[in-house]
Amino acid sequence: MAKPNPLQEQLLKAGLVKKSRVAEAAREQHKARHGKGQARPSDIALEAERARIDKVERDRALQRERKSQARLAELRAQARQIINDKQVPGAGDSEYRFDADGTIRSLLVNDDQRRQLSSGALVIVRLGERYALLPRPAGDKVRERDADMIVLDHGIAGDAGQPAATSEDDAYYAQFQVPDDLVW
Repeated sequence: MAKPNPLQEQLLKAGLVKKSRVAEAAREQHKARHGKGQARPSDIALEAERARIDKVERDRALQRERKSQARLAELRAQARQIINDKQVPGAGDSEYRFDADGTIRSLLVNDDQRRQLSSGALVIVRLGERYALLPRPAGDKVRERDADMIVLDHGIAGDAGQPAATSEDDAYYAQFQVPDDLVW
């Protein structure tokens, strides 16, 4: 039995408590001092653990963001490399006008390139501040890596509702004569 403190001894002599009750209280005090049970972490330790977990989560999110940005930059670099390697020289005497970001741009092409552009065999891509012609297979590779670089592609099939409207429009505009030498 643990030694009772002086107050417990006085209460025992006065007959206010029983000996078993004093022994039980002494055992509880002894356990509390020596901590045989599992120690409960303090509030400071819990807060530090929460802060550490939050920091780890933020670091992981930042790492994921950096990896996605690096992957995007890598894909753009691959697209630029494809454009530089596969571009068709746009040497011609006539201008081919197209819409790029709401502005009408032009590119010098010859008659054969103009036909290939209208049939979809060639595409126009953006390379920095300039534009280049690419063959369809190279244009598809660029589209896989960065679709925003494709400026004009007549070879893409439109949505299902568009051909019906186009055929109606074609029927209406067929009644008007278009000069053979008209170049837009």
